[in-house]
Amino acid sequence: MRYLMIALIILTSPTLIAQDVNDQETGAWYMLFFNKQFENSDFGIQGDYQFRFWDAGSDLEQILLRTGVTYTPKKANILFTAGYGHIISGAYGDSDATSSENRIYQEALIPQKLGTRFYLTHRFRYEQRFVQTQDFRTRYRYNIFINVPLNKPVFEKKSIYCALYNEIFVNGQTNIGEGRKVELFDRNRTYLGLGYALDDYFKVQVGWMNQTVNAYQKGQAQVSLHGTF
Repeated sequence: MRYLMIALIILTSPTLIAQDVNDQETGAWYMLFFNKQFENSDFGIQGDYQFRFWDAGSDLEQILLRTGVTYTPKKANILFTAGYGHIISGAYGDSDATSSENRIYQEALIPQKLGTRFYLTHRFRYEQRFVQTQDFRTRYRYNIFINVPLNKPVFEKKSIYCALYNEIFVNGQTNIGEGRKVELFDRNRTYLGLGYALDDYFKVQVGWMNQTVNAYQKGQAQVSLHGTF
């Protein structure tokens, strides 16, 4: 009886993808990123709002809303953030099932410049995840961003730039409750895009990201707006 109940929970859990994902179909992510440094202060805010789809825009994959408070120590080339995110995940295919997640995170952002044009950023993020129908989970993430201005030596109005990144995700636990397990490796994302600086405060980016998880590998088209206020 116990194993039957476990099986029913697994089969009916809204956190699971209802069908096998079509990894030949390109998904689409539409995103807004923002940050603001408070005047005469070491503190600021940053966040991102993302609308992710399994396809071009009708089959919901995720809605992600995330905001954090930033802190920049004096005379230190690093940015710390502590924040909160709320995520609604949709099942793949015809199902309208959704699940929710509340997430707390801490991160460190370390910029680095190589030569005259290569702008690198290292991001280390630690997440505490409260996922619907699962036990408390944690996750570690490392992302390296590389931005290279093409038509100008620096980022300024009308700059065209190449944007690349690679991010790896590692689960802090393998047991997620009710006898269910996940792998230590959660996923990897590799991105290549092209950006344009509308002015000194806003950039728009379009690109393609390949996401690899244990069950599948899938391409995602991405359109994003990046604002500094």
